[in-house]
Amino acid sequence: QLKQAGGGGGAQPGSGMFTLAEVASLNDIQPTYRILKPWWDVFMDYLAVVMLMVAIFAGTMQLTKDQVVCLPVLQSAVNSKAQSSISGNADVTPGFEATTDQDKGMAMRTVSFESAPTITPDIPLSRTTYSQLQSTVSNQEPKNEKQDSSGRKTNLDYQQYVFINQMCYHLALPWYSKYFPYLALIHTIILMVSSNFWFKYPKTCSKIEHFVSILGKCFESPWTTKALSETACEDSEENKQRLTGAQSLPKHVSTSSDEGSPSASTPMITKTGFKFSAEKPVIEVPSMTILDKKDGEQAKALFEKVRKFRAHVEDSDLIYKLYVVQTVIKTVKFIFILCYTANFVNEISFEHNCKPKVEHLTGYKEFECTHNMAYMLKKLLISYISLICVYGFVCLYTLFWLFRIPLKEYSFEKVREESSFSDIPDVKNDFAFLLHMVDQYDQLYSKRFGVFLSEVSENKLREISLNHEWTFEKLRQHVSRNAQDKQELHLFMLSGVPDAVFDLTDLDVLKLELIPEAKIPAKISQMTNLQELHLCHCPAKVEQTAFSFLRDNLRCLHVKFTDVAEIPAWVYLLKNLRELYLIGNLNSENNKMIGLESLRELRHLKILHVKSNLTKVPTNITDVAPHLTKLVIHNDGTKLVVLNSLKKMMNVAELELQNCELERIPHAIFSLSNLQDLDLKSNSIRTIEEVISFQHLKRLTCLKLWHNKIVNIPSSITHVKNLESLYLSNNKLESLPVAVFSLQKLRCLDVSYNSIAAIPMEIGLLQNLQHLHITGNKVDILPKQLFKCVKLRTLSLGQNCITSIPDKIGQLVQLTHLELKGNCLDRLPAMLGQCRLLRKSGLVVEDHLFDTLPSEVKEVLNQDTSITFANGI
Repeated sequence: QLKQAGGGGGAQPGSGMFTLAEVASLNDIQPTYRILKPWWDVFMDYLAVVMLMVAIFAGTMQLTKDQVVCLPVLQSAVNSKAQSSISGNADVTPGFEATTDQDKGMAMRTVSFESAPTITPDIPLSRTTYSQLQSTVSNQEPKNEKQDSSGRKTNLDYQQYVFINQMCYHLALPWYSKYFPYLALIHTIILMVSSNFWFKYPKTCSKIEHFVSILGKCFESPWTTKALSETACEDSEENKQRLTGAQSLPKHVSTSSDEGSPSASTPMITKTGFKFSAEKPVIEVPSMTILDKKDGEQAKALFEKVRKFRAHVEDSDLIYKLYVVQTVIKTVKFIFILCYTANFVNEISFEHNCKPKVEHLTGYKEFECTHNMAYMLKKLLISYISLICVYGFVCLYTLFWLFRIPLKEYSFEKVREESSFSDIPDVKNDFAFLLHMVDQYDQLYSKRFGVFLSEVSENKLREISLNHEWTFEKLRQHVSRNAQDKQELHLFMLSGVPDAVFDLTDLDVLKLELIPEAKIPAKISQMTNLQELHLCHCPAKVEQTAFSFLRDNLRCLHVKFTDVAEIPAWVYLLKNLRELYLIGNLNSENNKMIGLESLRELRHLKILHVKSNLTKVPTNITDVAPHLTKLVIHNDGTKLVVLNSLKKMMNVAELELQNCELERIPHAIFSLSNLQDLDLKSNSIRTIEEVISFQHLKRLTCLKLWHNKIVNIPSSITHVKNLESLYLSNNKLESLPVAVFSLQKLRCLDVSYNSIAAIPMEIGLLQNLQHLHITGNKVDILPKQLFKCVKLRTLSLGQNCITSIPDKIGQLVQLTHLELKGNCLDRLPAMLGQCRLLRKSGLVVEDHLFDTLPSEVKEVLNQDTSITFANGI
């Protein structure tokens, strides 16, 4: 039977050919990632899909119709005529039914007719049609024999034609004609992979996934709209409020950074970008602040997510580099494809000469072949090159965009102008690049996203949540009375200061601790009783009106800080301040300027309390020295070396130098002629020979040398005649010199916790003594002269070796406090009943000793206790 005489395509893939859907899936990305696909990426994706279709269409055509048909080229016309004259005697190949020239010609024309669709492309013949046609030819043999022969005899049978067609397909046909569809498919797949690799690569896709997720939540968050709407409306009417230091403030909150131009907020509603509702009256603004608690919590979580994501992404530029690399790869790929395909456009032709070197099999050296796909392939190749050119130009534009502006930096300048959130920071590296990509999709995303980068916005949210939680009633419950019987409110570790605080108009003391974003608004002027303010690690910002109020009314300020920079600048401008307490690091080694240079403005400052680690008394303190009456320096054990500045403080009446590692009494103190009270607690003083110099300090009445290492008291202490209080507890004294008892004005003597063995009889000379403390010594006998001090109110004799209390104790009729606990007593004298002011609450003694007293004495000691207590209340 006659077979189809077509040389099938060379590279026939098997049945495992992938489908268009499978290849297209390479280009699939999550729909949420569309915001990171700028127009050129989307356009290139569509171009890639079209190129993919071209490649698959060409491959499909090649698999079904890629054939060549070859005829031998006869050596000469004479040979042809000679062959035709003896054609009647030519052998006929068995199985080829046509026996005449006409039949062979008819057969060849039939083969040629089926194999070359370019002649009649609209009527392709199937094998069935070919068989029917052959049958028709066979039936018409007698008729054809009678016709004249046409065409030239070749003496080739069908199998030889099939053999030649297949050989010439591989020899004569250019390789590009055979493999163009597959190359186009591979190129397109590579371009698709390059376009979307940054969405799939683990190091980048994780960041992109988080970014897209956060961006979507920020865009849809109710807080975004509320925050923008509020600032748009508030700023237009309330931009007159200012921070000291020219910071523009809304009415109930002060920003943490400088605003841009104050006037920029007025026309904000009419600007493009955000669609602020200018039609709503300002009266509706307060309703906007009502934020659902769940929405508020979600917004808080978003702020935290954005902060962490920014820190994570800003430290590298991997996404940017990867995008640049894949764009460069696509550009190089485009140039490569264009260069080599352009050379092959003209090689795809319909006619080809073939010399297969099989003359011994066919008798012919050269064949002329037709490639029936040439026309279609050429058109498809030109289309493919056109697509590649467009693709390449888009790649070049992308590279131009990538390098035209610094994509690793992103500025929210426009957003700052339009939203009045002037503190939105500029971002860098991959964070900036992702925002630039989003801007190509829709700039509204980054504008709304910027709200969650703003500390002002976050603080605004905190403020709203805070005010919802801390109502006036709740704050009222936290108000207490302190030791000075003043109303006090202590707020600890809040996100801000609730507005309702400033409605507590009868508050005397306000303590703010660990509130980093504390802001004091103008409403504080309602608190007319407020005179004392505590700022513990709380660098509060104050509005101008609030500052004016504090400047005129605040009398006492406590500031606790870690570094000098935390002390608010407005503190140094409180002209009516009387007391200033500074607790923190003021060491000049850590702070080049100790930060007290502005104290000269505090003209009415009387008390300065510094608890720090100073190595010298700051010279800046001398600015306030003339009017300072009390100076307290509590060091942390750092040795205070330079004290010369003290000489200038002529008005200082009270001086405390505690825990300063002093080894002697500083000479600078002896120049303070107005000094009344000197406290040198917790130092390393061993000797006080300099005490004689105190005779020049005529007003010195109280000397505290407790918690030192003093071994003895010099007799020169008699020269300090005006001394009324002497504290020498917690030292290393073994005896009390007689000189101490010559201080006739002494009212308080404290020698507790030493090693004193006996109380001298001369103690009876201290007729004005009211308080005597000898607790924690080695005293075993109380001299009778002690009870001549009839003005004694407090007598502390605990933790000694006393075996008995003389009956003369009854002479101390003014005694209100008697400590006897920790001695070797076996009973208490009944004469205690004569101490009319002594009650059981003021008698510190073991219970079993109290029981040794007569019942009438116990009754006296117990009487009126409850009544007195009730009256006291």
